[in-house]
Amino acid sequence: MSSTEVADSDEYQGAASSRALEIAFGVAALAFTAGYLALSTQIHLRREAAPGQIDARFWPMVLGVTGVVVAIAILVIAIMRPAPGREEIERIQSGGVLRVIVTLVIATAFIALWSLGSVILFGYRIEIFPVAAALLMAALMLVYGHRRWLSLIIYTVSVTAFIYVVFGMLLRIPL
Repeated sequence: MSSTEVADSDEYQGAASSRALEIAFGVAALAFTAGYLALSTQIHLRREAAPGQIDARFWPMVLGVTGVVVAIAILVIAIMRPAPGREEIERIQSGGVLRVIVTLVIATAFIALWSLGSVILFGYRIEIFPVAAALLMAALMLVYGHRRWLSLIIYTVSVTAFIYVVFGMLLRIPL
């Protein structure tokens, strides 16, 4: 076999089986969902709900409990069963780790911008959410390979406007 044939056959081999990866994911999922559940119990209520009624903590706590149960199931399965075969999974592509890091940086910047709420510029109050959401979508689309400017602008503006109108204006959820 020539060196190019060896390289080609290496490229299409599946990723190595990893029991430790499955267990680490289960532990991380359990830690994240347990933290979410703990935070959901800390939600400040303007007034307590009457017995049998739903308050602002109900759905976050349902999601937290469900997440903890699923994370425990994932962890038990990872510990008790052998790791599944990963022959069909391709190896990490070049640039994949960098894209994940850039995505985390962009998401952190979005959260930081969004927390500002609004700014006053030239005497006008400007909501930050639509601008930050449009920048987030455009940046992520560019990071993941979208290059057509017209569709990039149309998709970003239309989805951001839809989210802002539905949640910010119609449902009156503070963004």
